Amino acid sequence: MQTPFISIAFFLIASVLGALGQFLYKSGAEKAGGSLSSYLANPRLLGGVCCYIAVMVLFIAAFKKGGSLTVLYPIYATTFIWGALIAFLAFGTPIKPVNIAGMLVLIFGMYLMGK
Repeated sequence: MQTPFISIAFFLIASVLGALGQFLYKSGAEKAGGSLSSYLANPRLLGGVCCYIAVMVLFIAAFKKGGSLTVLYPIYATTFIWGALIAFLAFGTPIKPVNIAGMLVLIFGMYLMGK
């Protein structure tokens, strides 16, 4: 069974939203005071929750359209790449050559899983 392009696109969008959700959790946690109300009224933490809800909706939509889990789930692993890029842009976290090598291995692994 061939995996439809729309399912792949949904998982790719979900991977970006997953990484964005992690960024929002991290930056929201830094601003939270430690009380329950500081968590519940924290726009960044709430944004992270919304990102994860969107990820689950995209997963369901992608599976509804069809496609193999062995093709789709490795695409979600690009979350690690998006996370590194967001960390670089937001916090100046360096992306080292070894990190780039890991990203390339991840992409090659996704290619192999799709075969």
